[in-house]
Amino acid sequence: MAKQPLVGILMGSDSDYPVMREAATALQQFGVPFEMTVSSAHRSPARTGAYAREARARGIKALIVGAGAAAHLAGVIAAETTLPVIAVPIDSTALQGMDALLATVQMPAGIPVATMAIGKAGARNAGLYAVQLLSLNDEALADALVRFKEELAAGVEKKAAGLAGKLQEDGLT
Repeated sequence: MAKQPLVGILMGSDSDYPVMREAATALQQFGVPFEMTVSSAHRSPARTGAYAREARARGIKALIVGAGAAAHLAGVIAAETTLPVIAVPIDSTALQGMDALLATVQMPAGIPVATMAIGKAGARNAGLYAVQLLSLNDEALADALVRFKEELAAGVEKKAAGLAGKLQEDGLT
């Protein structure tokens, strides 16, 4: 039996999946159960509103929302719930996600939406941000995040040592 999802991942179109799967990968890395679905602020407003209103009662603790172009999905979700909403602007138009980024960060006062970077890096960070939110009440997750940060730092040290070796090989030191 699958664990109760703690994070909901929504996207405006299934074409957003290659970006939004990065959020799922980050959650999975930390063992955080999630659900993922497609819902459109414009094409399925009733479905979108119902999902947002019912999420807390179903045990969801945070929502990660990806949308491109006008990017209304995160704002619509935030208007319908009191859960934290984390937005991922999708680079799906000729404007390469700048339209989605600007639309997402322009939420009116009272409708907060945490906005990540455009694209896959933003989706990964959205997943990590959700883990950080959940870690406020979960010491095991907090400890896992400390180990994660230590692994990131160790990776940089390894790359720095590798670069020093290349410089020496090339006679540049």
